Amino acid sequence: MDRLMATRVFVEVVERGSQTAAAEALEMSRAMVSRYLAELEGWVGARLLHRTTRKLSLTGAGEQLLGQCREMLAVAEAMQGVSQGRNEAPRGNLRIACSQSFAQAWLVHALNDFTSLYPQVSVDLLVGSQAVNLVEARIDLALRITNQLDPNLIARQLAVCRSVVCASPAYLEKHGTPQHLAELSQHNCLSYAYFGRSIWAFSRAGEPHAVAVSGNLSANESMVLLEAALAGGGISLQPRYSVGGHLRSGALVQLLPDYQPQELGIHALYGTRRQMPPTLRVLLDFLLERLVDRPDWDI
Repeated sequence: MDRLMATRVFVEVVERGSQTAAAEALEMSRAMVSRYLAELEGWVGARLLHRTTRKLSLTGAGEQLLGQCREMLAVAEAMQGVSQGRNEAPRGNLRIACSQSFAQAWLVHALNDFTSLYPQVSVDLLVGSQAVNLVEARIDLALRITNQLDPNLIARQLAVCRSVVCASPAYLEKHGTPQHLAELSQHNCLSYAYFGRSIWAFSRAGEPHAVAVSGNLSANESMVLLEAALAGGGISLQPRYSVGGHLRSGALVQLLPDYQPQELGIHALYGTRRQMPPTLRVLLDFLLERLVDRPDWDI
């Protein structure tokens, strides 16, 4: 039995939810998938899957074995990368997770340049602000803007995200321009569901400050709040990479410039250093170099 292939078949069946879907992904017959599963179960001496007409589910032994199988496949891929030679150009597919705002404002442009430089690389970009399980979703790299990191993941800080409080001229003309931090509590503040929903934190001359805010719109994606601010819907706390152009054009106005909103780290998250695919390592170095200095994010 090709135990490595049997391992791959097992993982594919679990991740795709059926033997039929796994067979299509692996370009083999469903009967061959069943054979590999049966032989793997014979090898480990335990049943790995509960099979019903509606769905598959893992047995206790299957749950224990799944992580080990994924590690085995990662080691095999790493060994294959070494055998291809260190000087060979990056190749293969990478799955990357990122928030919509950062993906749209910056990452997609960086990835376009990277894949132009390395045409044998392709990228599946999963856009969303919610944290995902990198293993279950088969994510190679997650880019997150946060100061609260998962201790079970490897994190590499790529840059610092600075933000700005802003509003449209139309909103300010109608509701007035806040001159002091406390006045934000009297305005319609558009809040981000995952960060600073009711309290906005600042620093001024090295001293921390905070203000309670509220408003008629909260969203789990900052790009939605940006559009609302541009439409005159309220005051928004936005990353500079999203609003730099709008501030320069006058579509948005920066408020309370003496107060610096809390800075967040832009982190690359991945599961392991030892088994990192060579292409992912090259991409990380590429993104870090691009993020070293971004003066166009500041106004």
